[in-house]
Amino acid sequence: MITAQQLHKAFKTRTGTVKAVDGVDFVAEDGRITGLLGPNGAGKTTTMRMLYTLMRPDSGSVRVDGIDAAEDPAAVRRILGVLPDARGIYKRLTARENIAYFGELHGLSRARIAERVAALSARLDMDDILDRRAEGFSQGQRTKTAIARALVHDPRNVILDEPTNGLDVMTTRAMREFLFSLRDEGRCVVFSSHIMQEVAALCDHIIIIAKGQVMAAGSPDELRERFGEANLEDAFVRAIGSQEGLLA
Repeated sequence: MITAQQLHKAFKTRTGTVKAVDGVDFVAEDGRITGLLGPNGAGKTTTMRMLYTLMRPDSGSVRVDGIDAAEDPAAVRRILGVLPDARGIYKRLTARENIAYFGELHGLSRARIAERVAALSARLDMDDILDRRAEGFSQGQRTKTAIARALVHDPRNVILDEPTNGLDVMTTRAMREFLFSLRDEGRCVVFSSHIMQEVAALCDHIIIIAKGQVMAAGSPDELRERFGEANLEDAFVRAIGSQEGLLA
């Protein structure tokens, strides 16, 4: 379970201070896919970076399975699997070597790494690229490799920043099924998106963020009912108070 409590993060610019995240609160439970939905610039990625300890909040706290991320970030990283906004796979390594390298960083034995690589390759349909160098991979192949790398240590908590960004239709469908399988195994899955259809298709619980704040939260049905709208897109527009920045 991942808990964010009153997260604040501001950045200094030439013209002053910009509040990227301004009091974000939510709980992402185990066995559930929690989506952070908002227009570009809403504060989603900054929030995600604080969740996986890349950034420290100016104030507020993040807890992962009860561990305070500020007090023991190393322990939090051990129980998180993260797909960041920058995929950053090593192009000179094969997909297998990319995954195995992260397994070594997590202290896994060679036998355990081989076992996890085989399991993840089968689940993500990577057998045909496993021993190819990553240079020249398609967007979907890079994303699969990055996700397998993030999950090599079998974490119970998974954070994905726009996991289907740039993927074709068939790869997106396969990715959805993979995320459902993580949820059904009882893992805590958090992902961010600005794509309405993606959130509606995947999420059990949605956190709507705009201007660095939580505007509404609930299941898709709860949000539609709360705002008196028949579809989630209209409920989203009502929640943020404007159609500006909305991408479908």
